[in-house]
Amino acid sequence: MRTVGVEEELLLVDPETGEPRALSAAVLARVSLGDAGQDVFEKELHEQMLEFATHPQADMERLHAEIVRCREEAGRHAGEIGCAVAALATSPLPVTPSIGVNRRYEWMADQYGVVVQEQLVLGCHVHVSVESDEEGVAVIDRVRPWLPVLTALSANSPFWQGRDSSYSSYRSRVWQRWPSAGPTELFGSAETYHRRVADMLATGTILDDGMIYFDVRLSQRYPTVEFRVADVCLDAGTAVVVAALARALVDTAAREWREGGEPAAHSVSLLRLAAWRAARSGLTEELLHPATMRRMPAETVVRALLDHVGEALAADGDLDRVREGVAALLRHGNGARVQRELLERTGSLRDVVTECVRRTQAA
Repeated sequence: MRTVGVEEELLLVDPETGEPRALSAAVLARVSLGDAGQDVFEKELHEQMLEFATHPQADMERLHAEIVRCREEAGRHAGEIGCAVAALATSPLPVTPSIGVNRRYEWMADQYGVVVQEQLVLGCHVHVSVESDEEGVAVIDRVRPWLPVLTALSANSPFWQGRDSSYSSYRSRVWQRWPSAGPTELFGSAETYHRRVADMLATGTILDDGMIYFDVRLSQRYPTVEFRVADVCLDAGTAVVVAALARALVDTAAREWREGGEPAAHSVSLLRLAAWRAARSGLTEELLHPATMRRMPAETVVRALLDHVGEALAADGDLDRVREGVAALLRHGNGARVQRELLERTGSLRDVVTECVRRTQAA
């Protein structure tokens, strides 16, 4: 069974006002005082962010437990210096992001200007193990049309600088400002993939391999493919659903490749439209169906994803968990819907953040 690891970026906020706090260095200093957690938490581009990474897990129950534990640890360390953590993919309240002290970040700020200054967005990255780069690239080619559905399920960023953005995942739209971000054309082989990356680096437009921001990429550090399309999820259970679906997509794509099945030949232009539609609609309206690239109700498209990966989910023992999780999302809404309903009920973005802090650490 393939292993799965999850990286989550959390927003550091003032527990009273809900405003983002640039305290990641202080939180990481608290982490370094103890023996545990030093290999889990990392700094990110902005000081208002804290990232953690789980260990590879084959069992989704264990993955869920580790995400919950990491969130609790992050909350405890943040609380020791007077702030809190929230699993929000953008800040509902206005913020002026602070860039971390780091030569790489300084280069990025100088090169990209306002893109870096405004890039306070928080994602959930899922790593799924693969046997080789060749298998990994075959997977990348074959999962492309399904990625917007993961964005729609995870969407958790309706607000931007104190206003409703009209999007469910505005994070994903902000992320597209990077020159290397987004969907990719078909590669066909690991050789072509690596040649494309080398050509991109040779332009001098991006600094290093870490700035290959494809929607799905071969990991630099691990024998995995890394899915990078999801918002950080408000509830830990949603993150596990996304992780299980990502693994099932890898299983399904690898099987198709071994059996000689060809990937769908959708153009990058159509894939960009599908990604935009998912960011705009989330689960509340229509999505582009991965097979036809035509608009259909979001629930219909989500069911198509479940049908596509159903055999793999069953083989991994995840079918019931994912069915139940998806049913709950369709019934109660993703993080974007929850945030909007909280604002409608309370009339206060501060109260939205306060409730999201509570939900971030709920099991």
